Amino acid sequence: MQKKIITRHYDAQQLNFSHEIPPLLQRIYAARGVYSNAGLPRSLQGLMSFTSLKGLDQAVNILCEALENQSRMLIIGDFDADGATSTALAVLLLRAMGASNVSYLVPNRFAYGYGLSPEIVKEAQQYTPDLIITVDNGISSISGVAAAKAAGIKVLVTDHHLAGTELPMADAIVNPNQPGCHFAGKNTAGVGVIFYVLMALRSALRARGWFNDRRPEPNLAHYLDIVALGTVADVVPLDINNRLLVYQGLRRMRAGKARPGIMALLEVAGRKPHRLTAADLGFALGPRLNAAGRLDDMSLGIECLLTDDPYLAREMALQLDDLNRDRKQIEADMQQQALAVLEKIQLDDSQDLPVGVCLYDENWHQGVIGILASRIKDRLHRPVIAFAAADGDEIKGSARSISGFHIRDALDAIASQQPGLLSKFGGHAMAAGLSLPAAHLPDFKQAFDAVARQWLSEAELEAELHTDGLLQPQDFSLQTATLLREAGPWGQHFPEPSFYGEFLIIQQRLVGQKHLKLVLMLPGTERYLDGIAFNVDLTCWPNLNVQQVRVVYQLDLNEYKGQQNIQLLINYLEPIESN
Repeated sequence: MQKKIITRHYDAQQLNFSHEIPPLLQRIYAARGVYSNAGLPRSLQGLMSFTSLKGLDQAVNILCEALENQSRMLIIGDFDADGATSTALAVLLLRAMGASNVSYLVPNRFAYGYGLSPEIVKEAQQYTPDLIITVDNGISSISGVAAAKAAGIKVLVTDHHLAGTELPMADAIVNPNQPGCHFAGKNTAGVGVIFYVLMALRSALRARGWFNDRRPEPNLAHYLDIVALGTVADVVPLDINNRLLVYQGLRRMRAGKARPGIMALLEVAGRKPHRLTAADLGFALGPRLNAAGRLDDMSLGIECLLTDDPYLAREMALQLDDLNRDRKQIEADMQQQALAVLEKIQLDDSQDLPVGVCLYDENWHQGVIGILASRIKDRLHRPVIAFAAADGDEIKGSARSISGFHIRDALDAIASQQPGLLSKFGGHAMAAGLSLPAAHLPDFKQAFDAVARQWLSEAELEAELHTDGLLQPQDFSLQTATLLREAGPWGQHFPEPSFYGEFLIIQQRLVGQKHLKLVLMLPGTERYLDGIAFNVDLTCWPNLNVQQVRVVYQLDLNEYKGQQNIQLLINYLEPIESN
């Protein structure tokens, strides 16, 4: 699919940076809405205060009482990377603050599904908890919280997902996205929310004289590697507060001070700690951690984060790496099947490709449909829901959206228009999950496509690539590449700098069976540049008839045998027709 290349705009008159920030970086930051050094905090002193979090006082009082009474606490997490990091962080810090009886339970996605369900409460009762603490879930667990309360168990909900029309009757709820919460960090991930709760707890315990020589006060900064990993892996927008959390977490990792499990995951992923970026957390560590919850049991990922034994951590990291390889193969097979279905739709003159795409195969793996939906969404540039068979006559769907289409609101609209069509749903603007009877799928497909056609304009369905414009010949340097790498962290809604250019092709060849290695030359110069485009369309590339290309790329550092060279990391390329 050909894409429209757009240069990001900014107001040059608003620039108010110090002279230490180079002009190139100034315009890159400004194009992301940051016009001064105040938008680039690096010190933890700049972290948003927890005082405006609704429900925090009640949550802290519950936790203080639980610690003083040495109550049995059970963490209920989610089966993704945010849930795993949230769970590990809660267990580690509560233990560090003096809790002697903290355990965790993560629902197996294949047996129980997401969140604090009545079924999970029944299993949780085997732990005889006095207090259940949800992390990265719970805001939609109406019946589950009710079941826990009926069993005499206190419930503290910590979550970041959007709230529905009804809230659970928990003893306390901390969620920046619940009605009436004035905390500015609405984009905080689940791991960030529990971090804030525990930060407030430490402050309250300090005031009560809880800490002493026998029970020293923990340094919360030592746990920011976990917070950074969960924040990036959950693909929440990297607003000013999240960037600060991720920056500080990356500092610990780069200094080799991360948890043994994180260091082991870096090793098996072939990432060097001193060169680590936020992208490595999202594309190397996050998928390996997620693989446990997608294919097996997220307990493996949590235990990898919890262990203090480097050798045990490496053993578990290797298991996670194996699971991730299996996940990739399952995903590749599913994607091939999905594309074959789409090709039939597009080749059939009697049908148009739906604006809201629904795909289902009873043999697809529940743990991988989210990734499949994301891949197809990127290929088609339209909202996609991939479904897999669940228990009984139910099917589960994982939805991914595009800018301009709030996927959870769309599901809510469908549920309002056709009560009973959906069994349950929840999520964010860009991603959601849902369940429905398989017999309802034809009606749902029609309803989803209808909402997508109504809400999305033709312009919004046109794939766009936003770049930071052209680089000058002198900018193709190790100095510039290093500057851009260190200027982050980059991520969701604060994208890594990318540039547009037209180049002559000197050489092109496949490496690793599906990646295109290029030697390019800037027209009008004799400057040769290495470039690589991953996972190219093999029906189009390599193409020895193409002599000039238009590309969107990132200026990357490639290190080989101790030598660093610049490399264009190509996100998009299209041939330029010869005159």
